[in-house]
Amino acid sequence: MTYAADRLWEEAAYVAYYLHWPLDHILDLEHPVRERVIEEVGRIHTRLNE
Repeated sequence: MTYAADRLWEEAAYVAYYLHWPLDHILDLEHPVRERVIEEVGRIHTRLNE
């Protein structure tokens, strides 16, 4: 696997873990949208754990 493929799996796992979305829905997201979802989930997670 290349770095990009490893990163894609990492992003997909993150979204699936927190939002319980199916893999095909996550992979259908455009990269900038997926990155934004990850940022927002991270912000929510941080706020909840403060």
